[in-house]
Amino acid sequence: MARQRIRTGIASLDDEWGGFPQGRTVLLTGDTGSGKTIFSLQFAYSSCAQGLRTAYISTEEDIEDLKDQAGAFDWGKDDWEAKGLLSFVDFSSKRMSEISTSIEISVDLQKGNFDSLFAAIPIYVQTVIIDSLGNQTAHLSVTEFKGRFDLLVHSLHRRDLNTLIVLDSAISTTYNDLALFSAYGALRLSKHDNPFTGQRERVMDVVKMRNTRTQLQPLVFKIDHQGISIVDTMESKTTKK
Repeated sequence: MARQRIRTGIASLDDEWGGFPQGRTVLLTGDTGSGKTIFSLQFAYSSCAQGLRTAYISTEEDIEDLKDQAGAFDWGKDDWEAKGLLSFVDFSSKRMSEISTSIEISVDLQKGNFDSLFAAIPIYVQTVIIDSLGNQTAHLSVTEFKGRFDLLVHSLHRRDLNTLIVLDSAISTTYNDLALFSAYGALRLSKHDNPFTGQRERVMDVVKMRNTRTQLQPLVFKIDHQGISIVDTMESKTTKK
């Protein structure tokens, strides 16, 4: 039986796949400025539009800044927060408090523990975005990271949550590879120069998506007033082999 899907809000992906597999964890990695937060916000708003209660957990950016960023796009006029479908969870303030305390008492920060992230997910939500996991990995060995990440994915799956986890490419390559292996699906965003046009482009690589037919060629995408959309051009099919 085919697994139900959650639309991403990106038309080409939704038309081709139907969206992300329901109740699974998808990893989103990418360079700074590649569009990870916009992708995450677009997915959050799409989830709300499908009537799913959604939580956006921010470990780095100020919540008001995130709301301002989302307001710059034409994702509908519905006030999902007022309707109880969208909640923003400020995890960055907690992290700053921990850093301040550790400096005052001259001790190292506690090794990253993803349990606190999982505990921050409201009990009533169906979709969760964690943006991002990177700053929670401090002082972790490779073995510790794998164990904590696997447990987090398992816990999310047991709650049947539709999950998008963001992990910056600047984090250890080994961490990224382990996370890619454990997640149900994985996308990588990047920027490169198109040798055919000489233009700088944003590219989305579908690293894997279980139970889904995906193409091997990376997808060129743009960011405009509608958010992220796939560019259907001949160049996008021939820039990478």
